[in-house]
Amino acid sequence: MTPPHSVVPEPDGIPDPERGGRTVEERFSRRVVMNVPSRHNEKLRTLLEEVNRDDDLYALWLAGNVTAIERLGMTDHGPVHVKIVTNIAVRLLRLLMDGGVSPAVTEHYGLGQDDAEVVVAMAALFHDLGMSIHRSDHESYSLFLAHEKLKGLLPLIYDERTAAVVRSDILHAIIGHRSGGSPLTVEAGVVRVADALDMAKGRSRIPFEAGSMSIHSVSAAAIESVRLEAGETTPVRLVVEMSNSAGVFQVDTLLRDKLRGSGLEPHLEVEAVLKGEEEKTLFRRFHF
Repeated sequence: MTPPHSVVPEPDGIPDPERGGRTVEERFSRRVVMNVPSRHNEKLRTLLEEVNRDDDLYALWLAGNVTAIERLGMTDHGPVHVKIVTNIAVRLLRLLMDGGVSPAVTEHYGLGQDDAEVVVAMAALFHDLGMSIHRSDHESYSLFLAHEKLKGLLPLIYDERTAAVVRSDILHAIIGHRSGGSPLTVEAGVVRVADALDMAKGRSRIPFEAGSMSIHSVSAAAIESVRLEAGETTPVRLVVEMSNSAGVFQVDTLLRDKLRGSGLEPHLEVEAVLKGEEEKTLFRRFHF
């Protein structure tokens, strides 16, 4: 059984470039089910059941992935990315709360930790919906798509007043994950950092195997696993295991950029570990 602190990708249903396009029905046939350990959070469980019944929402995730992979040659931004980020985000939030960090919905509205988990999970699920429209400024496009979905979902578990403030915090967490975003809540900082942590083994194979030879693709291919656990001096310890020291670029540049300004800096320690006695060879020769 996979330890609960591990973040492991699963088969993602990403199309084989050799096969060309697939029909909507074929894409839906490999549907990814969104699930997060509920830990007795009935509100979160209720929302996830509704999310998994929503064909329109799933089609938006698929369309976002077509934009990212098939039209722009980028990495996965579809259902698998969403599922991984959501699980990382909820795990990260729970470690922070277990370590004494109070979420914003508790500090400002007197809501519970289960409500903070709803904010983080829904923001993570909807953070890339705008990719279905365009990569450029997709975070802003995600806002109005998510707003429409949340207007239907949140009344299932909240009264009108509470649904409005929870919806506002979810939308804030979505826009806070953009480059240069300025999260003002713990929940928004969690989503921002979680988005950067979808870097475990295999997640970089699309640009790397397609022939992309850059520090981004080489360093991403070096990441073997990402672990979140309780820290010794901070609430959260993040361990990134890599097969090649090129992976340091992912941690030092890309992850650092997401962590900086997230508000989580005092609460999270990062450790990069080189696995094995010998480094894995990622390329033989490089020209430009």
